Amino acid sequence: MDLGQLAELRTPAGSAALAAATEVAGADPLAAAMTLRSAGLPAGLAAAALTQAELRRRAMGKFGPAAADMFFTRAGLEQATRRVVARRRADRLRAAGVRTLADLGCGLGADALAAAHAGLRVYGVEADPLTAAIAAANAEAAGLTERFTVDHGDATAFDTDRVDGVFCDPARRRTGTGRRIFDPSAYAPPWDFVVGLAGRVPRTVVKVAPGLDHQLIPAGAEAEWVSVHGDLVEATLWCGELATVARRATVLREASPGDASSSAGSAAHHATAHELTGSTVAEAPVGPVRRYVYDPDPAVVRAHLVAELAGMLDANLADPTIAYLYADTPTPTPFARCLEITDVLPFSLKRLRALLRERRVGRVEIRKRGSALEPERLRHDLRLTGDQPASLVLTRVGGAPTVLICHPPTS
Repeated sequence: MDLGQLAELRTPAGSAALAAATEVAGADPLAAAMTLRSAGLPAGLAAAALTQAELRRRAMGKFGPAAADMFFTRAGLEQATRRVVARRRADRLRAAGVRTLADLGCGLGADALAAAHAGLRVYGVEADPLTAAIAAANAEAAGLTERFTVDHGDATAFDTDRVDGVFCDPARRRTGTGRRIFDPSAYAPPWDFVVGLAGRVPRTVVKVAPGLDHQLIPAGAEAEWVSVHGDLVEATLWCGELATVARRATVLREASPGDASSSAGSAAHHATAHELTGSTVAEAPVGPVRRYVYDPDPAVVRAHLVAELAGMLDANLADPTIAYLYADTPTPTPFARCLEITDVLPFSLKRLRALLRERRVGRVEIRKRGSALEPERLRHDLRLTGDQPASLVLTRVGGAPTVLICHPPTS
């Protein structure tokens, strides 16, 4: 999509084309295009409408019903913050006293819209002209143009004296190709500028990739890793006055649309947040495999808070390099999946296949840490034919390849 196509999609004819494209989105692309062409839509408008309809359909998981009125690019949607995460961040900023916020590199506007919904006045800056125009269109669609305005320009030139808080989500994909950028110095804005913001604005927040090297975390910053339903989605650096702990793992669970606790169209307001904090200097004890194994949430693992979780569960590692925890009792926790162990075997395909066949196991969930085995290849090689389920945990114990046969806790 280009600026001309965006403008056309925002006309009455474009709105009609989007409505027609929404009806056929998800179908065979050629058939969908033929349907729109047969309705008299020009080829260019039909293609642009179909692309937007498909992106809106994909965006429902991140933005909920609001996606139906928003505009997207493929790369922008990929990097955009989930609504539940953005709204939680906006609430924390407001609670910290932020009232005017600069969103430097605002992208499609996901975080800025959440902040504006929370009552903040947001000044967005975006280097890419199409993305800036889309962010402005999304602000208009949300009825937030008085709280969120967008300038096409250089984020590094923004006068931060105008605001009392800064949010920055540096672009980690190359414009035009959408390819990921792994070198922070090549981010836009560049990493040196981003980490320097905290010295200029005491309340600075930076969104980063969850795989961020811990050595890049600025001194004194709080690093938070966030997962949604077990999917690790991002890391955030809370700088200056906003830092309250060294490390935080946040596990979010959204209410489903049909949940009685959620109001119509606003399930994201009913997310439950579980937080685990620590200093990353604690070490988990190492001991034997016990009756129960816990698989920590990826936010806990990336935040280096496995030791803190071990203390909560009275658990230990069985290998100092593998983040599985073992305990004698099943303790309910939002920070890990718990399984009861029935067998501990040195890994042998032949022996494992024979034992599962003896127990009539035909369906297996396979989890792994510290194992080079490919779960789907192992599933194929096991040649299971039974009617019973089981969970297999591929790991190392004392450095030796090991498989745990498990099932959900019975007590």
